[in-house]
Amino acid sequence: MKYKTKNSKYLPLLSLFIFFLLTEALGQEVYQNLVTEENIQSVRLYPRTDEFSSQMSSPVMQLSGSTPLILEFDDLAFDPDVYSAKLIHCNADWTKSGLRDADFLGAYNEFNVNEYAYAIDTRIPYIHYTFAVPPVRRTGNYVLKVYRGRDEKAVVIMQRFMVYQDQLQVGARIVPPSQTSDRFNAQQIDLNVNYGRRELLDPINTVKVVIRQNQRWDNAIFGLKPNFFREEKKMLEYSLFDGSNVFLAGNEFRFIDLRTVRAIGRNISSIKMEDDVVFAEAGMDQERSGQTYLEYLDMNGQFAVFNLERRSHHLEGEYVLTTFNFKSPKLGQAPYVLGALSNWGQIPASKMAYNEALESYQATLILKQGWYDYQYGFKSSEGFDMSPIEGDHFQTENEYEVFVYYREMGSRYDELIGYTVLNPNKRRP
Repeated sequence: MKYKTKNSKYLPLLSLFIFFLLTEALGQEVYQNLVTEENIQSVRLYPRTDEFSSQMSSPVMQLSGSTPLILEFDDLAFDPDVYSAKLIHCNADWTKSGLRDADFLGAYNEFNVNEYAYAIDTRIPYIHYTFAVPPVRRTGNYVLKVYRGRDEKAVVIMQRFMVYQDQLQVGARIVPPSQTSDRFNAQQIDLNVNYGRRELLDPINTVKVVIRQNQRWDNAIFGLKPNFFREEKKMLEYSLFDGSNVFLAGNEFRFIDLRTVRAIGRNISSIKMEDDVVFAEAGMDQERSGQTYLEYLDMNGQFAVFNLERRSHHLEGEYVLTTFNFKSPKLGQAPYVLGALSNWGQIPASKMAYNEALESYQATLILKQGWYDYQYGFKSSEGFDMSPIEGDHFQTENEYEVFVYYREMGSRYDELIGYTVLNPNKRRP
């Protein structure tokens, strides 16, 4: 969902997209979050804390920090398999960096994923795996790769995460978009980067800024250049007027409540329990574009594994075949179910199919008991566009993350030396 005007004034973003295509053509893989097998479910990488809400937090950790990242996933199987994991250090554009394994790790770069437990009395059997990300020596972007046995080509999971060190002061704020016609449907992110604590050479060209919305990568903004450079104050300012630092504000996320399978949760129309599986139907959704903004709490597109009926959320939660329903005449292209529940449209089952009898689009996802946010959108060359179905409102609560990278002259990698989180219109405590 890239912000764009009728005149398509986003040549920097288009250039970046072309760059990604060229790097792939030249053999420089751009690493993505992915899950390659249908039996691998409920993949989460998040900071491990005592708070339940941490499983919805962004996979970002501070170098030498005390809060590690934890990977959790389920294998829908009767018996455990052998999985291994390794880390890949990446540049700011998610291509592999020039660092060797020994440069960022103090151990051999292959780890056993050997902490697992069996599901307890569930209709669909599964094995729940847990893996603590090992500490690293360098900041930057990383990919956690999980594969079967010792065969690195048998990849089942790829998850991005970021490691930063506070060497800059990053100030971020929401301002009305520069183009007044968009002030009711967009949010502009202005930045100040103060590098008084770190000597930077040629910061205009060596500093890279990335902004993302609600932990999405498909509409993240790359390649911003400062419009003011105040050398005497050691300050870079990104108060741009061309719309390149503007996001469509979107709408609050829809949600379904699957915390119980013995009663009908919110926005669930029916639950059917068979001996070997549980079925659920979500309510019939309709287009919200053009409707008045409605304020309510959401989780900004994330999900939480949770159940109200048993003690262990991770081992006693049932998997539910959940059908989403979107009432609509047949459209020129099929919409997708979007959110962390579908890896933001990357899961094939998230693409909806038209049901002529019901005059609606449907998609069925297998979901573990919990609370799930989602929206509907269309796939495009610039990511997913939710605006035609969901609408945009400047009041919408969104979470923004700002990542500031720097490459020393002669260095082989991009350091992540600044990070901040911005949540305009925040309503949660």
